[in-house]
Amino acid sequence: MLELTMAAVTAADAGATAGMQMAEAPGEPGAVLRVGRDKSVCRLSTPDDWLFVSRVHLEFRCGPDGTWHLTWLRGSQPDPSSEVRLTVGGHARSVAYGGSVPLPRGGSGEIVVQDRSEPRSVNVGFYHEV
Repeated sequence: MLELTMAAVTAADAGATAGMQMAEAPGEPGAVLRVGRDKSVCRLSTPDDWLFVSRVHLEFRCGPDGTWHLTWLRGSQPDPSSEVRLTVGGHARSVAYGGSVPLPRGGSGEIVVQDRSEPRSVNVGFYHEV
């Protein structure tokens, strides 16, 4: 099972948890959770006017071996207006635009989508229950 908790944070809200959203999916091959502005396909959705987040920005997909992968999907622009960082066990790493990284089995961490033009972010915590 993969559990996600998302908060949309602006400079004025720093540290606040208002508007927290949660989603989960069983650890079955092919299971998918998406984050973005398009509420019709994303289980976790950001405000419509947050254009630094694509309509479908992040995808969490369970592979055949039960490992979850995080993919930063490419949007309609050649260069992104945000940055994506994955933090696990106190170690942060950037996720490449269009890139995919495995999430640790039985682990937890955070993915931050940071707007490059304003002090706001989408913070997605994850917990992978084995």
